[in-house]
Amino acid sequence: MVDYLRLLRCFSFTASRDWLFRQSFANAGLRSVTTDLSHGDSIASTTSMHWWIPKSPNRSKPNLLLVHGFGANAMWQYGEHLRSFTGRYNVYVPDLLFFGLSSTSEPNRTESFQAQCLSRLMEAHGVHTMNVVGISYGGFVGYSLAAQFPEKVEKLVLCCAGVCLEEKDMEDGLFKVPNLEEATGILIPQTPEKLKELIRFSFVKPIKGVPSFFLWDFIDVMCTEFVEEKRDLIKSILKKRRLSDLPRIKQKTLIIWGEEDQIFPLELGYRLKRYIGDNAEMVVIKKAGHAVNLEKSKEFLKHLKSFLIDSL
Repeated sequence: MVDYLRLLRCFSFTASRDWLFRQSFANAGLRSVTTDLSHGDSIASTTSMHWWIPKSPNRSKPNLLLVHGFGANAMWQYGEHLRSFTGRYNVYVPDLLFFGLSSTSEPNRTESFQAQCLSRLMEAHGVHTMNVVGISYGGFVGYSLAAQFPEKVEKLVLCCAGVCLEEKDMEDGLFKVPNLEEATGILIPQTPEKLKELIRFSFVKPIKGVPSFFLWDFIDVMCTEFVEEKRDLIKSILKKRRLSDLPRIKQKTLIIWGEEDQIFPLELGYRLKRYIGDNAEMVVIKKAGHAVNLEKSKEFLKHLKSFLIDSL
């Protein structure tokens, strides 16, 4: 039994799955690249971003930028959907700052800064226009990208992204958690108990009975780096946030939401639809929570393809 436990500790399921995702991304025609954004101006000289880009981009194809949310790195959130788009798009999948291999010494923690870095990243590789998909926090970044650079963003998909939240929503009891400290503890889990909470909040039918070994393994591989920086990212999206300050966008937008989202309640989806207006369409996926891209993968993909591919 002792030898068996020692063997388990030497084997990382999370690292192995991450390796499999890397192979699948490579097999889909993408390559792993880290780009230095050292220009000495508004982007800090030590900013670098890792992303997956086409090995041989086809300039006659449109471009698709897939932006992840909190959790594991970008591969885990888009791995199941990647091949559905690589035939019709040049697909780019970045790790946002403080996720995966992306980092900066710049103290700015806003989604606005993340969006500026993505814009510079795409420009550095000769990509001047794009369609954008943003999941959860990635939707905050995607919305900011569309607002700051309207000439670059053609279509936008926002999935369970509480862009229209306000600071007072926490005080008014809109969220399941009582305060920001509790929210950051769940979204950046450092113990199996907090990771179990995150799973319960993210899925309508969460997997039960996962051994603590696997939970610790996931935390060790995915959740122990840039912890304070990630907490600051969460605090930044809520601090002094008011709907009246949110810039309006004009791009055609698809809003996808899990009907039973416990992290960003469905009301925020309807609020976002009203705020964008006629340029937005909204899809509510039943029996799905915040992790709708994973929990209802096929239905999520169906709506993405209808919006992004069928109209090409």
